[in-house]
Amino acid sequence: MPQKCMDVNGGRISISASQKMPIQNRKGNYMEEKVYKTMNGTGTMNIVLGVITLVMGVAGGVLMIVGGAKLLYHKSKIMF
Repeated sequence: MPQKCMDVNGGRISISASQKMPIQNRKGNYMEEKVYKTMNGTGTMNIVLGVITLVMGVAGGVLMIVGGAKLLYHKSKIMF
């Protein structure tokens, strides 16, 4: 089946199969791609924030243990 052609600025261009699709179908594919990219970015951000939270939690826990150990070690030097 020959492709349909139309005149544009004195030249001829061919209409591809994707241009023949109904506009609603092309919009659906675009929206699916947009949702996929958004979900990909959101998943990546969640992993990054999870790792940062884990590192900060471990660092905070270590600092609390060290601080408590120092308090217990110097407990005998406190006079009331």
